[in-house]
Amino acid sequence: MSVQRTERTNKHLRMALKPVAIDGQMTVSNLIDQCMVSFNARQLRAACRLYAEVLAQNNTRIGLSLSGALIPAGLGGSCLAPMLRLGFVDWIVSTGANLYHDIQMALGFEMHAGAAFTDDTMLRDDGVVRIHDLYFDAQALFDTDKFIRDTLRTLVTEGKLKGTVSSADIHRALGNQLLRLYPRAAVHSVVATAASLGVPLHTSASGDSGIGMNIAKLCLEGVDLRIDPSLDVNETASYVYAAKREGGKSAVVILGGGSPKNFVLQTEPHIQEVLGLEEAGHDYFMQFTDARVDTGGLSGATPSEAVSWGKIDPSQLPHAIVCYGDCTVYLPLLARYAFEQVGHRPLQKLLERRAEFMAMLK
Repeated sequence: MSVQRTERTNKHLRMALKPVAIDGQMTVSNLIDQCMVSFNARQLRAACRLYAEVLAQNNTRIGLSLSGALIPAGLGGSCLAPMLRLGFVDWIVSTGANLYHDIQMALGFEMHAGAAFTDDTMLRDDGVVRIHDLYFDAQALFDTDKFIRDTLRTLVTEGKLKGTVSSADIHRALGNQLLRLYPRAAVHSVVATAASLGVPLHTSASGDSGIGMNIAKLCLEGVDLRIDPSLDVNETASYVYAAKREGGKSAVVILGGGSPKNFVLQTEPHIQEVLGLEEAGHDYFMQFTDARVDTGGLSGATPSEAVSWGKIDPSQLPHAIVCYGDCTVYLPLLARYAFEQVGHRPLQKLLERRAEFMAMLK
C-alpha cells in the first residue's frame, strides 16, 4: 500500500538534506560537500568552503593563530608546513610552546604514542615527559635548550642579531639555523619552513615557553638580546593595515583560542582605537575550538562579541564561522579540502616587507 504524500509550501522548508552515499572513490572534498550536512559537520563544511573562497582571492592576507599542543600532536608536519608551502597562511601567532616543540622534533627528538592516564611519577623517574597521550625523552628538553642558546648567542656575537627584536626575528633566526644544520627540516618543521618562505612567526607571550626561558638565561649571561612585545603588536597590525591599504582583505583562521586568538584579532582595535587609523575590522573569521561561550573567556568568545570590539567588520558577520570540536580532527580535513579545491596561491613573504608595512602605521 503506497502512502500519499502531501507537502505544503513553507518558506522554512526549502533546503532538503540530501546526503550522498559514501563509496571508495570519494575525495575528501566530495565527502565534506556531499555528506556533512548537519550539526558541526555542516559547520566544518561551511568553514572549508569559506577557506577555499578566501584562498582563491590572492589579495586576501591570512593570519593564523595556534594554541594547544597541535604541533606535538603531529599537525605541524602533516598540515601546517604543507599549508605554508602552498601559500595558504601568510602570518602566524602561536604559543611559544608549539614552536619550541617544533624545534625539538626538527632536531630529531620524536614524539611517541603513550597513555593519557598513567603513573606520571613513574614517567618522571624514567626520564619521560608526557603531553596527554604523547611521550618524549626528557633529555630532548636539555638538548633543545642548548641549541636555542648556542644559536642565539653565536648570532649576537657575530652581530647578526642584537639588541631589541620581535619574536618573529628570533623564530626566523632559529629556523635558518635548522635549515643550515638539517636541510630536511623544511619538510616537516613549521619554524624552518616559515623561515625559508618569509612567513612571520610571532608569539603572543614571548616569555611563556622554553624559547623565552632560554633568552632569559642569555640575559643573565650578559648577552645583548631581548624581545620587545611592542614590536610584535605593531608588526602584526601592520600586516593587516597594509593589506587594506593595498586594496586587499584580511582573514583570520583561529585554531583553539587563548592568547594567540586575541593577538591576531587585536590587530584591528590597535589600528582603529589606539593608532586612530580608519578601518572596519577583519573581513573573514573562522575558528575551530572546543571552548564554551558561557564562561566568559576569550577562547569561547563569539564573532558577534568581537564585532563590538571592532575586531571584525560587522558587515561580514553573517559569514563568520565557529566550528566546535577538536582541531586535531578538523585541521587535516580543512587542509586537504583546500589542497583539492585551490591547489596553491602566491607566497606573500611578509618578513621581507616589515619595514615598509611599519612605515604605514606612523
